[in-house]
Amino acid sequence: MHKTYSLRNQRAPTASELQAPPPPPSTTKSKFFGKASIASSFRKSTAGNFGPELSRKLSQLVKTEKSVLRALEVVANERRAAARQLSLWGYDNDDDVSDVTDKLGVLMYELGELQDQFIDKYDQYRVTMKSIRNIEASVQPSRDRKEKITDEIAHLKYKEPNSTKIPVLEQELVRAEAESLVAEAQLSNITREKLKAAYHYLFDSMTEMAEKFALIAGYGKALLELLDDSPVTPGESRPAYDGYDASRQIIMDAEAALESWTLNDAVVKPTLSFRQTMDDVYEEVDEDEEEDEDEANAHQLLQHEQEEDEQQELPEQRDLEPIGGIGESLENEEPEEPNGY
Repeated sequence: MHKTYSLRNQRAPTASELQAPPPPPSTTKSKFFGKASIASSFRKSTAGNFGPELSRKLSQLVKTEKSVLRALEVVANERRAAARQLSLWGYDNDDDVSDVTDKLGVLMYELGELQDQFIDKYDQYRVTMKSIRNIEASVQPSRDRKEKITDEIAHLKYKEPNSTKIPVLEQELVRAEAESLVAEAQLSNITREKLKAAYHYLFDSMTEMAEKFALIAGYGKALLELLDDSPVTPGESRPAYDGYDASRQIIMDAEAALESWTLNDAVVKPTLSFRQTMDDVYEEVDEDEEEDEDEANAHQLLQHEQEEDEQQELPEQRDLEPIGGIGESLENEEPEEPNGY
């Protein structure tokens, strides 16, 4: 089966990259230790070497996500530290730079707070996936027991075909297969339930953080508009800065927007190139279309009731109709579509 692990493999430049070419790779990326830390690599390798075989792959995923959480925690802490440093640097500058950098530090600090909140929700996803791993580990003994009995039966049939243990083992195998069947069904059901729940947690938290990041970026750009970046000649002084009230109002508006945001207010919605179901999960039905459909259904129902009334008013004509005619009419008549009432 073909597997695709990245959306970025040998792809053409995106529209945003054509508009603004990406910068060169960061010089801070590690070249000596590789893409993962030693501790992260050790956790993944140990998770795959121990424990029930059925749950080893998911154990590796859970351990890897734990490394992701620790990395996110480092990022959140460093983000808040960088915000404090920005405010300290701007304090000794001109009035406009001092005020704007102080307010930008507030917004950047809020980014770290949002990332810290994201860690808690990300861990909720990880714990839910961990519960699947625990179910897999509990199913492994029933599989092992069934395989062990099967091997014993095969061994006895080869070495001692007339052994009295074979019927006893076959009865145990039937019981083991029944237990394994129940366990496998539970694993299948719980895996799907928990998998959907886990990634709903993850994607909802991603949506919240991404859109709140976008809000902060918008208010940050509004703060930058308060800076007068027009060049001055040597000896010329800039006009006095009078944006204190405006910058404070921007911070208040940002706080109100972040506090009032809900998942229903999400702006970015995916666009599918196909319709997954009859009612697309990403598109809302227009109210006018719903009213037109309701009117059409009501008209169809009224017409159907009128036809039934007319048939009830003419019982004699129904009795006089030949049996063959009724059979032919029923064969040619198509079943009525349900009208939704």
